[in-house]
Amino acid sequence: MQLHQISPIQKQKTKKRVGRGGAHGTFSGRGVKGQKSRAGAKIRPAWRDLIKQIPKKRGYRFKPALSSQLIINLSILNKVFKEGEVVSPESLLGKQLISRIKGRIPDIKILGNGEINKKLILKGLKISRPAKEKIKKAGGEIK
Repeated sequence: MQLHQISPIQKQKTKKRVGRGGAHGTFSGRGVKGQKSRAGAKIRPAWRDLIKQIPKKRGYRFKPALSSQLIINLSILNKVFKEGEVVSPESLLGKQLISRIKGRIPDIKILGNGEINKKLILKGLKISRPAKEKIKKAGGEIK
């Protein structure tokens, strides 16, 4: 079998020739005047208007990394937590020191402002170097 020997199963539909007399003469079923009656008339989709509204500025779709990071100082941990407690994003959420952002727990960084004199266990947090030193000095753990 070769390509010229193949014939289609269904017959091709004859194309409707409009604007040449007969049933679809003169305005070719498009009505009279207006945008929709013109040749090449394309109506702009709604999503295209939304795209046009997005600002055409450099870096508009990138958010800075620090915007989603919450900062907590050692002095706050010293006041709120008891000796030997575990400090994690979930425990901070439970004590209402942080809140969810768009339904999820944000990244948290512990800074070294203030003093700490309790042995605390820190899990799943970013910690600055001065804060690490103070926590270790107080006898705490970082996991």
